[in-house]
Amino acid sequence: MAEENRSAKHSVIREITEKIRLSVAVIAFVILTLFAVILKYVYLPSATYLNFLPDISVTVIVTIALILALIGLFYSTRISLQMVRIIRDYANRLEKILSITRDLREEIYGDILLEKIMDSALAITNSDAGSILLMDSDTLVFKIVRGQKAETLIGTAIGKGKGIAGWVAQTGEPLRLKDVSRDGRFNPDIDTLTGYRTKSVLCVPLKITSGVIGVIELLNKRGGYPYRERDEEIITYLAEQAAISIIKTRFFEDQKNYEIHLTDMLLEAIDYHIPEKRGHSRRVARYSNIMAKCLNMTEQEKKRLYFASLLHDVGFLKINSDNAFKKEEYMRHPKVGYEMIKPINFYADIAPFILYHHERFDGHGYPGQLAGEDIPLEARIIHIAEAFDAMVSTTSYRVPVSFTEAVEELKRKSGTQFDQELVELFVSNVEPQHIKP
Repeated sequence: MAEENRSAKHSVIREITEKIRLSVAVIAFVILTLFAVILKYVYLPSATYLNFLPDISVTVIVTIALILALIGLFYSTRISLQMVRIIRDYANRLEKILSITRDLREEIYGDILLEKIMDSALAITNSDAGSILLMDSDTLVFKIVRGQKAETLIGTAIGKGKGIAGWVAQTGEPLRLKDVSRDGRFNPDIDTLTGYRTKSVLCVPLKITSGVIGVIELLNKRGGYPYRERDEEIITYLAEQAAISIIKTRFFEDQKNYEIHLTDMLLEAIDYHIPEKRGHSRRVARYSNIMAKCLNMTEQEKKRLYFASLLHDVGFLKINSDNAFKKEEYMRHPKVGYEMIKPINFYADIAPFILYHHERFDGHGYPGQLAGEDIPLEARIIHIAEAFDAMVSTTSYRVPVSFTEAVEELKRKSGTQFDQELVELFVSNVEPQHIKP
């Protein structure tokens, strides 16, 4: 009969305790037997209550005693080695699961996270196949699948409560079966679809405070062995950590989508508010991205530079469009933009780049009169990209000049208005085909 779902808490401690009890029983049996033999043949040869022991010579007595002692030592040693193996196996799994947990907590991309969870679960349990299904309304959807014809299952939905995965999702309880064919909860439809034959299963829920968000299902432990309580215990712990990480990545992705939509709305507002700057921010971001790649910036640094480039002129939204190009009003926009962006958490780290993108390398810029490398690198890059676009763009408030003339102007002001090294990098990598509307 298939094993029913059981609590796996402290399974290793319980298993070791049982081994210790067995070892103690073996040793106690040997000691008591030796004690009875010694009493009978050495100290109390006439004792009637030991008459069940036959009359034998001292040599035989010593031989029996030695055999019993060796048998006891053999079994005690064997049991001790088994306990050592159990402890070592559990320690290795625990070390692995702690390392995996740290890795999961650091992952911010949902698809990569699910891949890591699946691969980790398979490795820990030595399973042949497996899948991660996530809740979508009242159905479970296959998101990650490993095994025969795995690609045919991706995106397939099953009803909550249907099959083993559905039962686990509905009850919120793990399930461990050594023979699925003898359990009524097993639904063979998936095996029919893939041609895979499921024999044993370990399925655990992905749970958070508000309920079940999915399940991890593992199939056919290699070697033909059944899943054990310690497998259930370790995968249940992994599932607990995985569920937290999944929610965290969902929050990150929601925030990322919100950030993208908000940025797009702000750019549209800037283009509408000041038609002379239509498309300017996106072009500045394009030039800045070229610079970022040349500087081998990290992905996070590239992202910050990109969004700072897109929003460097956001301050104009609070400046009357009729006065936007008057010197006094124009010089206000970096600080106004900084004050607009800084309170928004996911923009806070780019706020200084917006504030200082009109600082000059010689210290005669605004609003802080910073000079040289005191100006943030990102702000120095945006300053060059913005000036270049203002010169070559046909939609600019200035009279456009040719690509060559713009490059010469950057070189002429290199070391005074602009960072000389960054100008050299810019003119060496930005080409006429990069100029787009």
